[in-house]
Amino acid sequence: MREVWTQGWAIKSRYKESHNGISVPLKINHGYKKSQRQRYTDFSQCRSLIAPPELSKRLVPLTNTAQPLWKLLGVLFKPHPWHGVSPGEDAPRVLQCFIEVVPTDTLKYEIDKVSGYLKVDRPQKYSNICPALYGFVPQTYCGESVGAFSSEKVGRDLLGDGDPLDICVLTERPIHHGNILVECIPIGGLRMVDNDEADDKIVAVLKNDAIYGSWKDISSVPEPTLDRLRHYFLTYKQAPGATSSVCEITHTYGYEEAQEVIRRSLSDYEARFGDLEQILDAALSVMK
Repeated sequence: MREVWTQGWAIKSRYKESHNGISVPLKINHGYKKSQRQRYTDFSQCRSLIAPPELSKRLVPLTNTAQPLWKLLGVLFKPHPWHGVSPGEDAPRVLQCFIEVVPTDTLKYEIDKVSGYLKVDRPQKYSNICPALYGFVPQTYCGESVGAFSSEKVGRDLLGDGDPLDICVLTERPIHHGNILVECIPIGGLRMVDNDEADDKIVAVLKNDAIYGSWKDISSVPEPTLDRLRHYFLTYKQAPGATSSVCEITHTYGYEEAQEVIRRSLSDYEARFGDLEQILDAALSVMK
Protein backbone atom coordinates (compact mmCIF):
# COMPACT_ATOMS: atom_id res chain seq x y z
CA MET A 1 0.00 0.00 0.00
CA ARG A 2 1.53 3.32 -1.09
CA GLU A 3 1.99 5.90 1.68
CA VAL A 4 2.60 9.65 1.47
CA TRP A 5 4.40 10.99 4.54
CA THR A 6 4.05 14.65 5.45
CA GLN A 7 4.20 16.62 8.73
CA GLY A 8 3.78 13.49 10.83
CA TRP A 9 0.67 12.21 8.99
CA ALA A 10 0.36 9.30 6.60
CA ILE A 11 -2.29 9.64 3.92
CA LYS A 12 -2.91 6.28 2.26
CA SER A 13 -4.25 5.67 -1.19
CA ARG A 14 -6.82 3.24 0.22
CA TYR A 15 -7.97 2.15 3.65
CA LYS A 16 -8.86 -1.22 5.07
CA GLU A 17 -10.36 0.18 8.29
CA SER A 18 -13.68 1.97 8.16
CA HIS A 19 -16.63 2.81 10.37
CA ASN A 20 -20.09 3.14 8.84
CA GLY A 21 -18.47 3.57 5.46
CA ILE A 22 -15.99 6.26 6.59
CA SER A 23 -12.29 5.81 5.84
CA VAL A 24 -10.10 6.61 8.84
CA PRO A 25 -6.66 8.27 8.60
CA LEU A 26 -3.60 6.90 10.33
CA LYS A 27 -1.90 9.20 12.86
CA ILE A 28 1.90 9.19 13.01
CA ASN A 29 3.69 11.03 15.81
CA HIS A 30 6.04 13.61 14.32
CA GLY A 31 9.64 12.34 14.22
CA TYR A 32 8.78 8.65 14.53
CA LYS A 33 10.35 6.26 12.09
CA LYS A 34 8.04 4.21 9.89
CA SER A 35 8.87 1.10 11.93
CA GLN A 36 7.58 2.85 15.06
CA ARG A 37 4.21 3.94 13.69
CA GLN A 38 1.09 2.87 15.52
CA ARG A 39 -1.87 1.38 13.74
CA TYR A 40 -5.35 2.05 15.07
CA THR A 41 -8.05 -0.37 13.99
CA ASP A 42 -10.67 0.81 16.49
CA PHE A 43 -12.67 3.78 15.22
CA SER A 44 -12.93 5.45 18.63
CA GLN A 45 -9.12 5.52 18.88
CA CYS A 46 -8.78 7.00 15.41
CA ARG A 47 -11.50 9.51 16.07
CA SER A 48 -9.79 10.76 19.25
CA LEU A 49 -6.70 11.56 17.20
CA ILE A 50 -8.62 13.92 14.94
CA ALA A 51 -10.44 15.87 17.65
CA PRO A 52 -10.24 16.29 21.45
CA PRO A 53 -12.45 13.94 23.53
CA GLU A 54 -15.15 16.52 24.20
CA LEU A 55 -15.52 17.11 20.45
CA SER A 56 -15.03 13.55 19.23
CA LYS A 57 -18.10 12.44 21.21
CA ARG A 58 -20.18 14.66 18.97
CA LEU A 59 -18.67 13.47 15.67
CA VAL A 60 -21.16 11.69 13.43
CA PRO A 61 -20.77 9.80 10.16
CA LEU A 62 -20.37 12.14 7.18
CA THR A 63 -23.43 10.63 5.54
CA ASN A 64 -25.61 11.83 8.44
CA THR A 65 -24.38 15.41 8.75
CA ALA A 66 -26.00 18.54 7.37
CA GLN A 67 -22.59 20.16 6.77
CA PRO A 68 -21.38 20.20 3.15
CA LEU A 69 -18.81 17.46 2.66
CA TRP A 70 -16.19 19.88 1.28
CA LYS A 71 -16.31 21.92 4.49
CA LEU A 72 -15.68 18.81 6.58
CA LEU A 73 -12.45 18.22 4.64
CA GLY A 74 -10.99 21.05 6.74
CA VAL A 75 -10.81 18.57 9.62
CA LEU A 76 -8.08 16.67 7.79
CA PHE A 77 -6.56 19.15 5.35
CA LYS A 78 -5.28 22.70 5.74
CA PRO A 79 -7.75 25.20 4.20
CA HIS A 80 -6.55 27.68 1.61
CA PRO A 81 -5.95 30.98 3.49
CA TRP A 82 -7.73 33.03 0.83
CA HIS A 83 -10.65 30.79 -0.12
CA GLY A 84 -11.00 28.31 2.74
CA VAL A 85 -10.80 30.62 5.77
CA SER A 86 -13.72 32.75 6.93
CA PRO A 87 -13.34 36.56 7.12
CA GLY A 88 -15.08 36.31 10.49
CA GLU A 89 -18.59 35.76 11.78
CA ASP A 90 -18.97 39.47 12.54
CA ALA A 91 -17.37 40.86 9.35
CA PRO A 92 -16.92 43.66 8.44
CA ARG A 93 -17.06 44.99 12.02
CA VAL A 94 -14.59 42.40 13.33
CA LEU A 95 -12.31 40.60 10.87
CA GLN A 96 -10.27 37.44 10.85
CA CYS A 97 -7.22 38.13 8.70
CA PHE A 98 -4.20 36.19 7.50
CA ILE A 99 -0.80 37.71 8.30
CA GLU A 100 1.94 37.38 5.69
CA VAL A 101 4.59 39.85 6.92
CA VAL A 102 5.63 41.06 10.39
CA PRO A 103 7.90 44.02 11.28
CA THR A 104 10.97 41.82 11.88
CA ASP A 105 10.87 40.27 8.39
CA THR A 106 13.69 41.20 6.03
CA LEU A 107 11.93 39.44 3.15
CA LYS A 108 8.61 40.32 1.53
CA TYR A 109 6.35 37.29 1.76
CA GLU A 110 3.01 36.84 0.05
CA ILE A 111 0.52 34.07 -0.41
CA ASP A 112 0.80 31.85 -3.46
CA LYS A 113 -2.72 32.10 -4.87
CA VAL A 114 -2.73 28.57 -6.27
CA SER A 115 -1.27 26.49 -3.43
CA GLY A 116 -2.08 28.72 -0.46
CA TYR A 117 1.50 28.52 0.85
CA LEU A 118 3.58 31.55 1.71
CA LYS A 119 6.28 32.32 -0.82
CA VAL A 120 9.15 34.79 -0.95
CA ASP A 121 8.02 37.70 -3.10
CA ARG A 122 11.32 39.56 -2.92
CA PRO A 123 14.11 40.42 -0.46
CA GLN A 124 13.83 43.81 1.21
CA LYS A 125 16.92 45.21 -0.51
CA TYR A 126 16.71 48.57 1.17
CA SER A 127 15.81 49.85 4.64
CA ASN A 128 12.04 49.51 4.25
CA ILE A 129 10.55 47.67 7.21
CA CYS A 130 6.82 47.16 7.49
CA PRO A 131 5.78 48.95 10.71
CA ALA A 132 2.77 46.70 11.44
CA LEU A 133 1.44 43.20 10.86
CA TYR A 134 0.56 43.02 7.18
CA GLY A 135 -1.67 40.56 5.37
CA PHE A 136 -5.12 40.25 3.81
CA VAL A 137 -8.76 39.59 4.60
CA PRO A 138 -9.87 36.10 3.46
CA GLN A 139 -12.68 35.79 0.92
CA THR A 140 -12.27 39.38 -0.29
CA TYR A 141 -11.39 40.55 -3.78
CA CYS A 142 -10.57 44.02 -5.09
CA GLY A 143 -12.57 44.01 -8.27
CA GLU A 144 -15.12 46.14 -10.04
CA SER A 145 -16.97 47.48 -6.99
CA VAL A 146 -13.82 48.40 -5.07
CA GLY A 147 -12.36 50.02 -8.19
CA ALA A 148 -15.56 52.03 -8.78
CA PHE A 149 -15.55 53.32 -5.18
CA SER A 150 -11.92 54.43 -5.45
CA SER A 151 -12.60 56.02 -8.83
CA GLU A 152 -15.42 58.04 -7.27
CA LYS A 153 -13.20 59.24 -4.42
CA VAL A 154 -10.06 59.91 -6.47
CA GLY A 155 -11.78 61.44 -9.50
CA ARG A 156 -10.33 59.24 -12.23
CA ASP A 157 -10.97 55.77 -13.63
CA LEU A 158 -9.33 53.01 -11.61
CA LEU A 159 -9.53 49.23 -11.63
CA GLY A 160 -9.36 46.92 -8.65
CA ASP A 161 -5.96 45.24 -8.39
CA GLY A 162 -7.40 41.71 -8.52
CA ASP A 163 -6.00 40.70 -5.12
CA PRO A 164 -7.55 40.08 -1.72
CA LEU A 165 -8.00 43.23 0.39
CA ASP A 166 -4.78 44.22 2.19
CA ILE A 167 -4.79 45.01 5.91
CA CYS A 168 -2.32 46.40 8.45
CA VAL A 169 -2.86 45.43 12.10
CA LEU A 170 -1.49 47.50 14.97
CA THR A 171 -0.54 45.61 18.11
CA GLU A 172 1.38 46.41 21.28
CA ARG A 173 2.99 42.98 21.65
CA PRO A 174 5.54 41.98 19.00
CA ILE A 175 4.58 39.00 16.83
CA HIS A 176 7.66 37.46 15.32
CA HIS A 177 6.37 35.33 12.46
CA GLY A 178 3.60 35.39 9.91
CA ASN A 179 1.46 32.60 8.45
CA ILE A 180 -1.05 33.12 11.27
CA LEU A 181 -4.66 34.18 11.68
CA VAL A 182 -5.56 37.13 13.92
CA GLU A 183 -8.82 38.80 14.86
CA CYS A 184 -8.80 42.55 14.41
CA ILE A 185 -11.08 45.59 14.34
CA PRO A 186 -10.86 47.94 11.31
CA ILE A 187 -10.57 51.63 12.19
CA GLY A 188 -9.78 53.23 8.81
CA GLY A 189 -7.55 52.90 5.80
CA LEU A 190 -5.17 54.37 3.25
CA ARG A 191 -6.48 54.88 -0.28
CA MET A 192 -3.50 53.76 -2.31
CA VAL A 193 -3.25 53.77 -6.10
CA ASP A 194 -0.64 51.51 -7.69
CA ASN A 195 -0.22 51.81 -11.47
CA ASP A 196 -3.81 53.08 -11.86
CA GLU A 197 -5.22 50.23 -9.76
CA ALA A 198 -7.05 50.59 -6.45
CA ASP A 199 -4.88 49.02 -3.74
CA ASP A 200 -6.51 50.05 -0.45
CA LYS A 201 -4.72 49.30 2.81
CA ILE A 202 -7.17 48.81 5.67
CA VAL A 203 -5.79 49.87 9.06
CA ALA A 204 -6.97 47.79 12.03
CA VAL A 205 -6.13 47.11 15.67
CA LEU A 206 -5.67 43.69 17.22
CA LYS A 207 -8.82 42.64 19.03
CA ASN A 208 -8.50 43.11 22.81
CA ASP A 209 -5.04 44.66 22.46
CA ALA A 210 -4.06 46.31 25.76
CA ILE A 211 -2.96 49.59 24.14
CA TYR A 212 -4.68 49.83 20.75
CA GLY A 213 -7.76 47.70 21.35
CA SER A 214 -9.93 50.61 22.48
CA TRP A 215 -9.31 52.70 19.33
CA LYS A 216 -12.45 53.06 17.20
CA ASP A 217 -11.29 55.34 14.39
CA ILE A 218 -8.08 56.19 12.57
CA SER A 219 -8.21 59.65 14.16
CA SER A 220 -6.93 57.96 17.35
CA VAL A 221 -3.71 56.84 15.64
CA PRO A 222 -0.77 59.18 16.31
CA GLU A 223 0.37 60.97 13.17
CA PRO A 224 3.95 59.57 13.35
CA THR A 225 2.50 56.04 13.20
CA LEU A 226 0.45 56.92 10.12
CA ASP A 227 3.52 58.58 8.59
CA ARG A 228 5.45 55.31 8.99
CA LEU A 229 2.69 53.36 7.26
CA ARG A 230 2.43 55.86 4.42
CA HIS A 231 6.21 56.00 3.99
CA TYR A 232 6.49 52.21 3.81
CA PHE A 233 3.85 51.80 1.13
CA LEU A 234 5.12 54.74 -0.92
CA THR A 235 8.72 53.53 -0.93
CA TYR A 236 8.74 49.72 -0.57
CA LYS A 237 8.93 49.33 -4.36
CA GLN A 238 11.20 52.31 -4.92
CA ALA A 239 14.97 52.09 -5.38
CA PRO A 240 17.27 54.63 -3.66
CA GLY A 241 17.73 57.71 -5.81
CA ALA A 242 14.48 57.25 -7.72
CA THR A 243 12.68 60.53 -8.34
CA SER A 244 9.19 59.11 -8.81
CA SER A 245 7.03 56.33 -7.42
CA VAL A 246 4.46 54.09 -9.07
CA CYS A 247 2.39 54.30 -5.89
CA GLU A 248 0.44 57.18 -4.41
CA ILE A 249 -1.78 57.58 -1.35
CA THR A 250 -4.59 59.98 -2.12
CA HIS A 251 -6.57 59.83 1.13
CA THR A 252 -6.48 58.62 4.69
CA TYR A 253 -10.03 57.63 5.65
CA GLY A 254 -11.88 56.64 8.80
CA TYR A 255 -14.01 53.81 10.14
CA GLU A 256 -17.17 54.28 8.05
CA GLU A 257 -15.32 54.44 4.74
CA ALA A 258 -13.23 51.42 5.70
CA GLN A 259 -16.43 49.48 6.34
CA GLU A 260 -17.67 50.37 2.86
CA VAL A 261 -14.39 49.23 1.23
CA ILE A 262 -14.56 45.93 3.11
CA ARG A 263 -18.21 45.36 2.19
CA ARG A 264 -17.42 46.02 -1.46
CA SER A 265 -14.44 43.64 -1.41
CA LEU A 266 -16.64 40.91 0.09
CA SER A 267 -19.21 41.58 -2.64
CA ASP A 268 -16.52 41.49 -5.35
CA TYR A 269 -15.33 38.13 -4.01
CA GLU A 270 -18.86 36.75 -4.14
CA ALA A 271 -19.21 37.97 -7.72
CA ARG A 272 -15.83 36.52 -8.77
CA PHE A 273 -15.67 33.27 -6.76
CA GLY A 274 -19.16 32.83 -5.34
CA ASP A 275 -19.82 29.61 -7.24
CA LEU A 276 -16.89 27.78 -5.60
CA GLU A 277 -19.15 26.20 -2.99
CA GLN A 278 -21.61 24.96 -5.61
CA ILE A 279 -18.79 23.54 -7.74
CA LEU A 280 -17.26 21.68 -4.78
CA ASP A 281 -20.64 20.39 -3.60
CA ALA A 282 -21.45 19.12 -7.09
CA ALA A 283 -18.02 17.51 -7.54
CA LEU A 284 -18.11 15.73 -4.17
CA SER A 285 -21.72 14.62 -4.53
CA VAL A 286 -20.76 12.23 -7.32
CA MET A 287 -18.19 10.60 -5.01
CA LYS A 288 -20.70 9.69 -2.28
